[in-house]
Amino acid sequence: MHPFQELFERERVRYEDGMARLDGEQLVRLGNAAYGAGLSLLMLGRRDEGAEWLGLAAARWRESWENASPTSWGRPIGTIKASLIAGRSTDAEEFSAWALELGSAEAESPIGRYAATLALLVLGRDVEGRHVALTLRERDDFPRAVADALTLIAAHDVVGYIEAVESVLESFETRTDYLEDVPVADTVIVLQALADRRGFAADLSSPLLP
Repeated sequence: MHPFQELFERERVRYEDGMARLDGEQLVRLGNAAYGAGLSLLMLGRRDEGAEWLGLAAARWRESWENASPTSWGRPIGTIKASLIAGRSTDAEEFSAWALELGSAEAESPIGRYAATLALLVLGRDVEGRHVALTLRERDDFPRAVADALTLIAAHDVVGYIEAVESVLESFETRTDYLEDVPVADTVIVLQALADRRGFAADLSSPLLP
């Protein structure tokens, strides 16, 4: 069996098990499992099926906000990333508007600012997105290559973006920890989706990309 088929089956079982004993605490785990399943299917070339699972991930993370603290920024980030990877522009825009309504652009934490930057870029508000991304560049507790890539996307700096996204990809290729232990460079896919909207996605190849 293909390794990513095995990963999909594992994540599917985790999701179904969680649904069988559904409660508020299970929603984040369900989102994680659906995300892992969706990424695994993308790596198998089964994009439509993968998009369905990524949609489930976004829905479960959105539902989980009801039981979350006001600084649980990973959940809106997850909804935006899953929607972008699935190619669901309308969903990505709706979740982006929601992330901004939550006050992510004024968040003190870098993860909150990351949510805001993604949201602003999804919505085409590049001037504002660049401003928030620049604040991420100043942080020691946020990946500099990701902040650079976001800033350069907002600035429509093609050459600079390519160099930055290659650095992000390298960081994924040299790590051992992945969400749900599914080895996929999901942040790179998201950055590429945002760059592609502006006509300048990089030409990348990696075992961690579909």
